[in-house]
This record gives sequence, structure tokens and C-alpha cells, in this order.
Amino acid sequence: QVQLVESGGGLVQAGGSLRLSCAASERAFTRFPGAWFRQAPGKEREFVAGMSWTTGNVYYTDSVKGRFTISTDNAKSTMFLQMNSLKPEDTASYYCAVGSGYYFPGRQATDFGSWGQGTQVTVSA
Repeated sequence: QVQLVESGGGLVQAGGSLRLSCAASERAFTRFPGAWFRQAPGKEREFVAGMSWTTGNVYYTDSVKGRFTISTDNAKSTMFLQMNSLKPEDTASYYCAVGSGYYFPGRQATDFGSWGQGTQVTVSA
């Protein structure tokens, strides 16, 4: 199973920026699609952004379009989520995930089999 380790969370004021990183074993992102999810207290885990590195297709949930950018490093061993113009409603634990297969599997958490431990993002008003 692919091992994933997130980093980069923290406390930031509204309007600020953070960059999350997700280091993957086995250079997983060269073969499998990746995604970022988030989960706020008392809420279900929700899809934020995802990409199939093999097809180049990128996906975002509507609430982050134009503010967040998903990417990888050249080796496709680390996935990033650049978050700009952060809002208090972006506050959540953020998780990276890896799917299986060639195509992006979907926007449900159950579509992804490997998960990181999560990193907390807190945006103050």
C-alpha cells in the first residue's frame, strides 16, 4: 500500500496562503491519480481537488476554484495544494489520497484507497 505523509498545515488569517505537501512512497503519482480532501468537525470528508497525472485532467470543488491549485514536483513523488485567499470556512483537517488505475476515480472518499494522516488548517477571521 502506498504510504502518504502530509505537511504544511497551520494557522493563518483570512486572505492568507498556505501550501500543503503530500510525500508518497513508490513515486505513486507517476502511476495513480491523487486528490486532496478535507474534513471539518462534525462534517463528512469532502473532495477539494484532484488530478490524474497520466491524463493531465484536473478537478476542483466549486468553492475552491480560482483559489487552490493542485500540482506535483517533477519527479511526481510529492503532491502539493497551494491555497490562496483562504477563508474561515476552509478550516478543516486536510488529507491527501491516492487512487488506483489510470483514470481519476471520482470525488467520493471511498474512491481512494490510500490516505495520509491529515494536517490541520485553521483560518482565522
